[in-house]
Amino acid sequence: MDSRTVFVLLWMLLSYTSTGIKLDGNGYVDITIAISSKVPQDNTLIEKIKDMVTEGSVHLHQALDKKVYFKEATILVPPQWNSKEFTRARTESYEKAKIVIDNAKPAYGDEPYTHQYGECGSEGQYIHFTPNFLRDDTLIKPYGSRGRVLVHEWAHLRWGVYDEYSETKPFYHSKGRIEATGCSNNIEGQFYDESLQPCHTDPNTLLPTKGCKFFPNKYQKTDNSIMFLPSLDSVISFCRENEHNYEAPNLQNKKCGNRATWTVIFEDSVDKDALRSLKPLPSSPPPSFKVVQRMHRGSRILLLQQAATYFLRNIIEDQAGVGIVTFSTDASTLSPLTTIDNDSTREKLIILLPTTASGSTNMCKGLDLGLQVLKKDNGDVIGDEIIFLTDGEASDKLNSCVLSAIESGAIIHTIALGDKADKALREMAVKTGGTFITASDNLSNQLLNGFSSITIPTGDQTKDPVQIDSVGKQTSDWFNGTIPVDQTIGTKTSFTIIYQKSLPHISIQSPSGSTYNQVQMRHDVSAKTVTLKVPGTAQTGDWKYSIQSPTLQSLIITVTSQAARADVPPIIVKAHMNQQFSDGTKPMIVFAEVSQNYKPVIKAEVWATLESQSGSAQELQLLDNGAGADGFKDDGVYSRYFTQMKNGRSSLKVRVKNQNGEARFTFQKSGGAPYILGYVVNGVVELNPPKPPVSEESLVIGSFTRTATGESFEVELTGSTPPNFPPNKITDLSAEIQEDSVLLIWTAPGEDLDHGTAKSYEIRWSFDLKKLRFNFSNAHVFNIPAISPQEFGSVEQHSFNPNITIPNGTTIFFAVQSEDKENVKSEISNIAQASKILPDPKPQGMADLELKFIFIAISVCLATVVIIGIVAITSWALKQRKVSVS
Repeated sequence: MDSRTVFVLLWMLLSYTSTGIKLDGNGYVDITIAISSKVPQDNTLIEKIKDMVTEGSVHLHQALDKKVYFKEATILVPPQWNSKEFTRARTESYEKAKIVIDNAKPAYGDEPYTHQYGECGSEGQYIHFTPNFLRDDTLIKPYGSRGRVLVHEWAHLRWGVYDEYSETKPFYHSKGRIEATGCSNNIEGQFYDESLQPCHTDPNTLLPTKGCKFFPNKYQKTDNSIMFLPSLDSVISFCRENEHNYEAPNLQNKKCGNRATWTVIFEDSVDKDALRSLKPLPSSPPPSFKVVQRMHRGSRILLLQQAATYFLRNIIEDQAGVGIVTFSTDASTLSPLTTIDNDSTREKLIILLPTTASGSTNMCKGLDLGLQVLKKDNGDVIGDEIIFLTDGEASDKLNSCVLSAIESGAIIHTIALGDKADKALREMAVKTGGTFITASDNLSNQLLNGFSSITIPTGDQTKDPVQIDSVGKQTSDWFNGTIPVDQTIGTKTSFTIIYQKSLPHISIQSPSGSTYNQVQMRHDVSAKTVTLKVPGTAQTGDWKYSIQSPTLQSLIITVTSQAARADVPPIIVKAHMNQQFSDGTKPMIVFAEVSQNYKPVIKAEVWATLESQSGSAQELQLLDNGAGADGFKDDGVYSRYFTQMKNGRSSLKVRVKNQNGEARFTFQKSGGAPYILGYVVNGVVELNPPKPPVSEESLVIGSFTRTATGESFEVELTGSTPPNFPPNKITDLSAEIQEDSVLLIWTAPGEDLDHGTAKSYEIRWSFDLKKLRFNFSNAHVFNIPAISPQEFGSVEQHSFNPNITIPNGTTIFFAVQSEDKENVKSEISNIAQASKILPDPKPQGMADLELKFIFIAISVCLATVVIIGIVAITSWALKQRKVSVS
């Protein structure tokens, strides 16, 4: 298949329906399943995907009361795969796919998982299957059929629910019994260690020791739950409230307020309204499939000469087809489609960029001409791209051409320059699968960052450009700094300096001391741009730049690079907001994910800059501490609530750097499809193959920086003042009973969500979890002196006495609610539970415990028999006495 890239630069001279998954009636459509370009061609993989989705549709239909099924799915294959059967992709891309087929993530191996950021009821990022999982039939027995596993992961992805099993807390105490963590408690099985010997108990906890596993019976009487054990044939449904195990120490209870999976799906998920109104279908039709392929690059529309120069020189890939169209009162073609085959071609295109601006803004003429240029290679524009950079103050009615542009099949990225851009620009970007970016119309790095973010990844990050840093300064003196080039990058390294008025003096020094001066740099006088392309692979270490300005002006330096080796992907950062539009009723969250080949990078320093269209900026330090907006501690996803909302559009930029050399890779897991070591069949354990080991080492990373730009967002507040949010919900409360006191530990919330300091805490406890969760104000309160909360993020650690003698074996539940200075209360925290367990001086096996229970039961039975016998004999004797007397 033709792998050429088409790219139109539509140069404008200056003077919300999503493309994601949705329900069409009872059927899910717009499901994109993307195969990474790192996966070698294997057409049987396509058939395996179809089989999984087809079987999964049947299970999904059954699990949700026959209300929904998979109606349509698109399989996106890599650009280098060859077949005449592949059709051309439209808006589908690897980056936007919700199901990806890629090589294994180190901590998971072939285990399917869904990447979730943490908020219950919110859609996940993507489901990850490996090619081996789809091809290796020996994995079906321990995980369950692929269709069942898909439904398990779909519930994570689409409805934001969590696993009901727990690898870290597989057992817990409940009413004097040892229970396996899961849902429901009706699942039957036996406890053994991995050598099939009876489990032993830990004398300190009286729970099974670490090696103990729960082996479920292969054949069960219960039909739930898919989020616990999807591998069991009898399990066909999700856990409902009347079956839900509220006490189980699993993620579902912790993240979702101890509510059942079914409740979250129907009350909190993105589909809640549709699911309540949909009527069941007697049967589910088989899904339909398309197999499509994306070209390397489509079409683009650029404005501003400096940004366009930077984009053509450093970002657009080789073999891309580029055209340039300019428009003002009218539109004209500056360059037909031209294949970028070397640096000389790039420079010829840069020369053609316009340098003056005049006339009105007739965007429809520019857009129409851009589409015509795209058609000249093969007669259509399907899957091609346009970058539409404009001030957006249309002299024509842009709405008149939006519909035809959306229906054309092109992907339209829009960059709105200034604060008066037409709202139709966002609509075009969203509905065609493009990106919407806003940038101020003064010299700033917003525009360069915006262009850097418009890439079309294929899953092979070694071929994608990485923005190491992008900083600016207004000065009439020196502008100095350091750019670290880490071991994961180095090829195609480029330093781009943009100035406003007069050419500065520029010097760049490599880590070994070699100096590059302006003789080795390219100077574009008209674009006021100086570029150094480092030959070969840039040396690892700190590169230093010194820029001296002869006059007061704005200066920007932007550095990009690519992977140093074809087999080592670079460290990357992805940035986005949880909402692209807000009316202020729900808090906005800033996310930044830092990783390298699926390995999370933790302990980095991450800052977000949110700049409004008026030019005012707010900086937030994003955290990976598992508190506030952050779902999981140390998972490489950094986040923070954005509370200082202002009306209008804002841009998002994230900057990451190593914090005092502490950043490192981690292999922590936060979920995944459960791997069952074996099943009990007729009282005998049948083992599955042992789960392959995965890497657990934590690797130190050298010095590095990264920057990333997220899509712009817009705020229209319903009131005249910013909303007053309560303190954030405490999500990491833990409890430990020490004799007759209780130690509680949690992370302090803020005054407004995760900012500032709360006013007070209310701490309550109960022997009944449901009472504490659903009737918090009537639970027991700790009568203690007031605790002054610390600033958000601080560790709160306090001991309390409930003023009762806690019997051995007792489990108590705890919760905390905080309040701000306006007396607005937070949500009730997660429920922490603790059991008083006195150490057993003589360790016992699980069999010994069971024998004790059997002995007690037999003793009770014998006592009952003796009592019944005594009663019977006494009754007989009395009757005989009566007979004798008569």
